[in-house]
Amino acid sequence: MQATEIKDKLHSLIEQASSIDPNLARKLSEINRWVKNIKPGSLTAKPYVSAFLLEVITDSTIWLIIQSLPSLEEKQAKFEQMTPNERYWYGYLFPKWINASDSKFYIWKQKLMAGEFNQVDDDIIKAIAQDITNRDGSFWQRYIADLSMATDLIVSNHNQQPLCIQVTSVSKELHQQKCQAWENTLRSWNIKRGLFLSYNPQDTNFVNQLVNIALYNSDYLAGGKYLNFS
Repeated sequence: MQATEIKDKLHSLIEQASSIDPNLARKLSEINRWVKNIKPGSLTAKPYVSAFLLEVITDSTIWLIIQSLPSLEEKQAKFEQMTPNERYWYGYLFPKWINASDSKFYIWKQKLMAGEFNQVDDDIIKAIAQDITNRDGSFWQRYIADLSMATDLIVSNHNQQPLCIQVTSVSKELHQQKCQAWENTLRSWNIKRGLFLSYNPQDTNFVNQLVNIALYNSDYLAGGKYLNFS
C-alpha cells in the first residue's frame, strides 16, 4: 500500500468507525493528526511509521468487520475462526488499547517518527519466533503490544493459551528495574500472566533455551504469575 493509499484508508476507517466504535474513531483520528502533514515521499522514507500504520489499518479493519456483525453468535463464530493468538489480540488486547488512555503512546509516536525505534533484539526475537514455529507453536507480534504493553511476542503452544513475552539482554545493573517496569505495565493492561526473558549472547544455545521456557510456560504458567528468567 502506497503512502497516499495509507492516508486515504485511514480517513475511510475514521468515517466508518465513527458510527460503529467512536473510541476507535478517536484513536485513529489521533494517529491521523500525527501523520497528516507528512508528505507521501517522507512517509515512505519512514519504514517503522509506515509499518505501524499498516498494522493499525489491518487491525482496525478486522475489528470493524467483527463489530458490524449483527449478532453475538456471529461475532463469536468469527473469533472461533481465528488462531488463539489472533483471538487474544482482537478479542482482548486490541479493544483494551482502543478504549484505554495509552500513557506511552505520545512517547513512542515521537520515537517512531524520529527513526529512534530501538530494535536491538530484533534478530534474536526473529530467531525465537522461527524456532517456535518450527516446533509447531505460534506467535504474534504487534507494534502496539511491543511499545505500549511491554510484549515482544505473544506465544501459544499445545494448550492454546497465549502468553505475553518480553526478551531482553539488559545489563545486571538495570535488570531488576526493567523487570519491575515490565510487570507494572502488564498489570496496568490487565494482562494476567507474562514472561520476562533475559539472554546472554555469549551462550550459543540461548535461543533454544528461551523457546523451551516460552513454550512450556505458555501451556502451564498460572494466571496472576509474572516470571523472570535470567
